[in-house]
Amino acid sequence: MLDKTRNIGIIAHIDAGKTTATERMLYYAGKEHRMGEVHEGTAKMDYLEEEQERGITIWSAATTFSWGEHAINLIDTPGHVDFTAEVERSLRVLDGAVVVFCGVGGVEAQSETVWYQADRYDIPRIAFINKLDRVGADFEHAVESMRKRLGAKPLVLQLPIGLEAAFDGIVDVVRMVAIYHDDDGQGLRFEERPVPEEMQEETHHAREKLIDVLTASVDTPESDAIMEKHLAGEEITAAELKTVIRQATLRNALSPVLCGSALKYKGVQQLMDAVCDFLPSPSDVGEVTAHSIDGKKTASLKPDPEGPLAALAFKIVADPHGDLTFLRIYSGRIVTGRGYQNPLRDKRERITRLYRMHAEERQQIQEALAGDIVAAVGPKETATGDTLCDARKPLLLEKVAFAEPVISVAVEPKTNQDKDKLSEALRRLKREEPSFSYYTDRETGQIIMSGMGELHLQILKNRMLKVFKVEANVGKPRVAYRETVSAAAETTGRFVKQTGGHGHYGVVRLRVEPLRSEEHLTVEITAKADDIPQEYHKAVIEGVRDAAKGGVLAGFPMIDVKVTVMGGSCHRVDSNDIAFRAAAAAAFRQAAVQASPVLLEPIMKFEIRTPDGYLSAVIHDRNSRRANIEHMELDAGQRIVTGKVPISEMFGYSTTLRSLTQGRAVFSLEACAYGRVPPEVQKKFEFR
Repeated sequence: MLDKTRNIGIIAHIDAGKTTATERMLYYAGKEHRMGEVHEGTAKMDYLEEEQERGITIWSAATTFSWGEHAINLIDTPGHVDFTAEVERSLRVLDGAVVVFCGVGGVEAQSETVWYQADRYDIPRIAFINKLDRVGADFEHAVESMRKRLGAKPLVLQLPIGLEAAFDGIVDVVRMVAIYHDDDGQGLRFEERPVPEEMQEETHHAREKLIDVLTASVDTPESDAIMEKHLAGEEITAAELKTVIRQATLRNALSPVLCGSALKYKGVQQLMDAVCDFLPSPSDVGEVTAHSIDGKKTASLKPDPEGPLAALAFKIVADPHGDLTFLRIYSGRIVTGRGYQNPLRDKRERITRLYRMHAEERQQIQEALAGDIVAAVGPKETATGDTLCDARKPLLLEKVAFAEPVISVAVEPKTNQDKDKLSEALRRLKREEPSFSYYTDRETGQIIMSGMGELHLQILKNRMLKVFKVEANVGKPRVAYRETVSAAAETTGRFVKQTGGHGHYGVVRLRVEPLRSEEHLTVEITAKADDIPQEYHKAVIEGVRDAAKGGVLAGFPMIDVKVTVMGGSCHRVDSNDIAFRAAAAAAFRQAAVQASPVLLEPIMKFEIRTPDGYLSAVIHDRNSRRANIEHMELDAGQRIVTGKVPISEMFGYSTTLRSLTQGRAVFSLEACAYGRVPPEVQKKFEFR
């Protein structure tokens, strides 16, 4: 039943304990008969060789299990910033999320990123303060960091009994009981006891605060009833509180906070109960909006198995037995053996097999209904963000947006036989990894691979060599620069060639100017129909976009440019698409050269956490790297330094930071913008 289904994700900063918590859930739900451990390389959800070797999640992994009467579709996501796209596309199709915070570090850099990603999709969240058994654990600090750094409204439902080595259990503030887990039985069994005497006052105060925050945040008949009982001094039951907590969570008015230690088996079953109690079902999420192919009409789709099909492809995984297309079904149903329409690509895709996934394991099914998250074999052309629907009722769901790659490497096949294998491998990598791109350098002929960071490119390179069996030489990482214009310019491009028969004739006059837009490049045609007929508009736009891909300074793609095609001329016999495409490309390149082109470099937002004694050395090194330090604060005994720095200054920084701080500092990066490079850097590049 839809109201008993939960589509959730586990999201967090790297090393906060997401995968460990997931492994415990699988064990307690009976999905696995042995607990996988990240540090031993046996985690079920980290099944790839790279993940097991590095002890981190790289690709999101999906699983389905039962907890009581509920079916939980869960996606374990990466915490490393290089794989933010994995989190992005997972959140796009999820209804709720569990955000795991480290009990020592509280809100860390990537915690902010994933929290704001969830904000963008308006996803209700539960917070789990993990690792309260570690030295330096501070539950109150972690909760306060949610308020301070995220602007969140945490609702504390549990309190820890002791901290660090003394962490012994948790107090359920809603039910007013203490819960102790059996460590010898891997936490499978737990015992409820009265709240310890020394915590009675703290617990009663926490419950009073819970009721005050809850009734102030939710205006419903149920919250009004609680307020009346509270003012009258009457007892409020746990069931009454849970009803209003669920209402507050679904409205994103509050975020319930639970606590524990996944590694030490404490608090995970209670977290699973909270997922079922408070996070939304597909029915709670309700209708989603779909668009007609031309974008002029919208339709609201209910999560109804009998409605028109609307399924979003959010992940593609290359597989030798048939690529897996992961689908979230919002409406209708998909049946094995039938064909469905991909309206974006105007292709008919046949579903040959359907699976419920458990990491790398598969359970074959015959059909999937609204609310399901499944993997399909069969689609050949469908890419991430595409919609599958009924041919008679074509529609499009909102796509997933991904950040631009910021770092590149050159790759060359070792032999001529490897050329085709390399081309196929790159095509398949692009299909399954939307934050990856590649192109051929026009002057050197080299193939350039681009990704989100050094680790991202390393993983993609290893996948290309090991999975796709391509023999290739891969160069050192380099910055993925971009180009733009800093002034306006107008020029006319001509492509006129006469041969023995029909010739080629196309003339395009256009203007380029700076533009700040998420679209990066816009092309508007205002030319009269007599100058450039409607039938050649597509060719003109394609010519401009082709030219923009190669830039005019150093061959990097151009962004933040507005192009207005103001005029031109055509020939009744000799004009054709080829001529207008070439003329538009020539006009764009000429105008861009005259419009004071500038080189842009990726700017990264950084956060460094270092013991106070190493702060001076860290700051001195930052200043030598063209960094702009924006904020420093003391947090839980450590200095947190944040700011922005060009990515070109960060190659190999992890080794430098370890040396400066004896391995005691950590840092994280996140792409945030493009900025102009200094004049001395731009001088290294010549006009083409």
